[in-house]
Order: sequence, then structure tokens, then C-alpha cells
Amino acid sequence: MKTWEIYAIRHATNDTRTRGVNFIADRDPTAPLTLDFFCWVLKSGEEIIVVDTGLDPAKGGKNGHRQVMSPPEGWAALGIDPAEVETVVLTHAHYDHLGYLDALPNARFLMQAEEMAYVTGPWMEKPAFRHAYWPDEIARLVHLLHDDRLHLHGRTHEVAEGVTAHWTGGHCAGQEVLRIHTKRGWVVLASDALHYYEEYERGVPFAIAFSIGDMLAAHDLIRDLADSDDHVLPAHDPRLLDLYPSLPGHEGSILRLDVAPHG
Repeated sequence: MKTWEIYAIRHATNDTRTRGVNFIADRDPTAPLTLDFFCWVLKSGEEIIVVDTGLDPAKGGKNGHRQVMSPPEGWAALGIDPAEVETVVLTHAHYDHLGYLDALPNARFLMQAEEMAYVTGPWMEKPAFRHAYWPDEIARLVHLLHDDRLHLHGRTHEVAEGVTAHWTGGHCAGQEVLRIHTKRGWVVLASDALHYYEEYERGVPFAIAFSIGDMLAAHDLIRDLADSDDHVLPAHDPRLLDLYPSLPGHEGSILRLDVAPHG
């Protein structure tokens, strides 16, 4: 089976967050807890899959998120011409994952059908659920759908040989994770099904949730899909910077995630 390399682009950070903002009913709510933001690239030989497109810095700035590196800068550092990218996986449609859709002019996008139904349906009447979406980006998804550039797939979908998408829900109605075959085995790129390792280790939910039950059930699915807990990658945890090597010359901004973690 084809094997893949996994690269993370750390495109933004927010060091003003607290544990009480990140976790429900936390025991130490005023303690600081940095939130990092990553998007990803999968490489197998000459084949490239982009996973999520990062954060529009103007939109992120409204919530205290500071850009570290734009995704196009990260793609360039990895030798990727955005015009040649054919496949982009959108793990969900929160605004920190859709910021650079138009930087990939020839790509076909893949997303859970349940996420599209969610972001264009009656749940968006609730401010708590629409908080992390921007209507111009949702409208852009609709245009991509009508231009035959967005495929809305079912709960389990083969993206490519060695890469499958699996619905979890929880954080939002259409949240998904990716199971990726690497040289060291099956790695789960959890995206926002896990913001921090701590959620997984302690069995606690993140504060932004559509379904807490689905969010916690996702932990079990992730364990089933990954070869071990050391094969699980959360989406926002600064601990990744300590566990995985940086691309030379891009310390703290581009990480190699398909290798074994340190320690």
C-alpha cells in the first residue's frame, strides 16, 4: 500500500487563551493554555494532498489569533505549486480551516456532506453554533459545489490509496478525521476531533461542541483507527512542537509528523 509523509504548517497561534476557554468545567479555568493552529500536507512521491487551508489573518485577529506563517508560504517551503494541487480535504468548515480556498485555483475539494447540511441549515440560527463560521466562506463553498469543484461525501470516504476520511461529529456536525498509511503504520490526523492531547488522555471535551457525546465517542474511534496513541495527531496542541522535528530553516512553523515522536 502507498505510504505518505505528513507535514504540518503552524500558521497561527493564540497565547492569550485560558484553560476555562478551552475546556468545559476545567479545574483551573484561569490558567493559560496556548492554542496553536495547523493545516497539513500529505506527500507520496509526486502526489500531494492538502488538508485544510488555514486561517484568514484578518478574521483570526478578531479573536486574538496571530498569524505565524501563511499557508501559501508553507506550501512554497515544501516545494508545492498551489496551481498544481488537485485534491484538498476540508475536515470541517470552521473559518480557521477555510482561509485560503482561492489560493488553490485548480483543486477539487472534499468535505463531509453532513457539514454542508449543517452550515447551510437551521442550526445556523443559533449564535453559539455559527460562531466559528463566516458566511462569505460558506457562500464560497456553495459556489465551489456549483462549479463541480466540491465533492460532498458520506461518513467514510477513500481520499486516495492509503488515506481515508471518517466522520466523528462532535466539535461540529460534520467533523472528520483522516487515517493515513505511513512508513511507521497507520496515523490518525484527528483535526479538531482533538484540539489537545489532554482531551484524549483525560477523556474530556473541548469547549466548542455541537455534540459532547459524539465528541467523546470520537476518542474511541480514533483509538480503533490508529496503530497506537503515539500515532494520533491533534490539531491545536503546542506539544506537537516538542514531539516532532521541524523542517530545516522553518523551526516552529513546519513540522514532519509521520515520523515517530520524541520521548
